[in-house]
Amino acid sequence: MNEGMSVTEMNHHLSGELTEAGHRLVQRVYYEDTDFSGVVYHARYLHFLERGRTDYLRLLGVEQGSLILEEDREGLVFVVHRMEIDFKAPARMDDILTILTSTEKAGGAKMILNQEIRRGEQVLIAARVIIAVINAAGRPRRLPEALAARFLAKAAAVSAGGQ
Repeated sequence: MNEGMSVTEMNHHLSGELTEAGHRLVQRVYYEDTDFSGVVYHARYLHFLERGRTDYLRLLGVEQGSLILEEDREGLVFVVHRMEIDFKAPARMDDILTILTSTEKAGGAKMILNQEIRRGEQVLIAARVIIAVINAAGRPRRLPEALAARFLAKAAAVSAGGQ
């Protein structure tokens, strides 16, 4: 661990950064991410996208593990309901990828996040993720307004032309 950096600071350092548009996370492609030809196996992109979403939540102050236990006793869980993915170009071993995540909608019992995986400026993957908000019993529940506001602040920046 870096000297002088707390565990919380180190966690945030590893979690990418919040941007005007949402979140940016940089990841390297490792051998384990590729198929026999050295190209990223299609299902591995889901891992990169999940890391981007999870670290976006983390930097917004949302600790998913505690939400199911603490959020007004009903529990709060995010589950992927639907995902649309466009595979535009392949990533290869040792590529440095940037995973971008932004909020399109946050309210009611769902959130919609848009994600891209890029190599430099080239878009490799574009995804639209619909996330259902459920309680600990698996029933739909409303996203608390204070939590929705964190996501919507980023969505407002995108609408105003931020990136």
